[in-house]
Amino acid sequence: MKPFYKILKFAYKYKYSAVLNALLNILSVLFGLFSITLVIPVLGILFGTQKKVLTAPEGEMSTQWINDYLSYKLTSIIETVGEADALGIICIGIVIAFFLKNLTRYLAQYTLVPIRTGVVRDIRRALHTKMSVLSISYFSEKRKGDLMSRMTTDVREVEASIMNTLGVLVRDPVNIIASIVLLMTMSSKLTLIALLLFPVAGLIIGKIGKSLRRKSSKGQIQVARILSAIEENISGLRVIKAFNAEKQVNDKFEEELEKHQNIMSSIMRRRDLASPMSEFLSTLVMVVIIWYGGNLIFESQIDPDISALSPQTFIGFILIFSQILPPVKSLSQGYYSIQRGSASAERIMDVLEAEIEVKEKENAISIHDFKDAIRFENAHFSYDEKTILHNINLEVKKGKTIALVGQSGGGKTTLANLAARYYDLKGGTLFIDGKDIRDYKLYDLRKQMGIVTQDAILFNDSIFNNIALGIENPDPEKVIEAAKIANAHEFITKFEAGYDHNIGDGGHKLSGGQKQRLSIARAVMKNPPILILDEATSALDTESERLVQDALTKLMANRTSIVIAHRLSTIQNADEIVVINEGEIVEQGTHEELVKIEGHYHKLHNMQNLS
Repeated sequence: MKPFYKILKFAYKYKYSAVLNALLNILSVLFGLFSITLVIPVLGILFGTQKKVLTAPEGEMSTQWINDYLSYKLTSIIETVGEADALGIICIGIVIAFFLKNLTRYLAQYTLVPIRTGVVRDIRRALHTKMSVLSISYFSEKRKGDLMSRMTTDVREVEASIMNTLGVLVRDPVNIIASIVLLMTMSSKLTLIALLLFPVAGLIIGKIGKSLRRKSSKGQIQVARILSAIEENISGLRVIKAFNAEKQVNDKFEEELEKHQNIMSSIMRRRDLASPMSEFLSTLVMVVIIWYGGNLIFESQIDPDISALSPQTFIGFILIFSQILPPVKSLSQGYYSIQRGSASAERIMDVLEAEIEVKEKENAISIHDFKDAIRFENAHFSYDEKTILHNINLEVKKGKTIALVGQSGGGKTTLANLAARYYDLKGGTLFIDGKDIRDYKLYDLRKQMGIVTQDAILFNDSIFNNIALGIENPDPEKVIEAAKIANAHEFITKFEAGYDHNIGDGGHKLSGGQKQRLSIARAVMKNPPILILDEATSALDTESERLVQDALTKLMANRTSIVIAHRLSTIQNADEIVVINEGEIVEQGTHEELVKIEGHYHKLHNMQNLS
């Protein structure tokens, strides 16, 4: 239940609405009980057994005093207007009481709506905010489909189960307690019998609820697997079609659907058992009460303690007791819902409470400009106990272009990611301008860097907004200037909407070269002193590569650049080429120097048939 209480913390800011909701629910319960108790004198008048009290009761207020006072008032009404008119007055009172009960109940639900919708909004906002600050390594471990499931399906489950239960958390317990207090004044023996039987029913319901929570957790995990499969299949649709793998992919997806169906069938069977089970157990208790109460009336002549239990009082007892059954049933269903929603709440809290590996120090300092150098000193990095980089010593001076080359998986991209502090070193130190990179504010640090990756990451928005990403109130003239530098202005102006053209999901409306040039324009717009280029031209055709390479050359002018290159032809003019093999720097130097060594770089050079 801990995840449930943690999720309810989101409702604290709506405490005043919650208090108003509770008060209205209490009023609804009181009006409901009052309307039912008015039935007792109606029956008394009809049966001719209504107790007549001709004098007002005296002494201290008690349950008996209240009963005598109400009987005195009713007797006065009957004596004044007659039994028929008195019956009409009571019936009008019942109608008014029921109207007020339902009015306050509606108002209670009305005040609950902002809480429910607000809490769901706040949970989604908290999840999205937390995901934006989590370390990159977290997303390496989690499937995108799983995270999407937590943001959508799990939050919806919390809304449907836990948030819907908020409405009964006050009303139903108050209804039960108030009804029991009223029943105790009518017959303590019958009430005690009911109180002894209800815990047995509660134990049975609770056992089913625990199994429901376990199944719900499995169901949410399976939904995440389905979403992951959908995301992968859509992304890889071209490859699936190219290899005629539709049947294989569909069969695998069918297996996931089958597992989900089996889990959900089990969940629904247990959930659907809640209502009939609670109703049957409640009816069983009701029958025992009727049987035992009837025998008390039959034996009233033998047992004088039962003399006060008149037929109309017994019927009133049954009516009031019947009003306990709906809230008991509602609470049992709410318990099932909470158990099911707790599984989703737990998955949500796993994200919200996830540790942020790359943290900013409390006393972090600002960096407003890059002045000297980036320096790795005895740097070591590992991931899941697998060493990625070992004993890296490297200095990148301001204004220089350093190229990182080597076989795939050697650690080139990881080295660049460490410079942007997407990860923190496991050992050694990374300095920027002589200070440990961990001493800087993350926002200021990343403001000094622009990144262009092999896979251009664009957003389903206009060209203008993609170029001006992260910049408040961007100047349209500067956006156009950045596009011109990136050789993108020409193709942008060919679109009917120009810079307002929407590029679609991930920029799918653009070619690879066009997407890459927009990424470069975005970096130009940011105007950072440090550039990280991660194989920015490796996936392009010759014509696109020429345009992009020309744009990169303009971008790199007078900037410090770390270039990860697959095609050696693009980095021959670098100030220094660093060859990384199996996580270690094995060679450093200019293109000419490394070719003469006839080592790793020479081998790569010959493999690409470079002269």
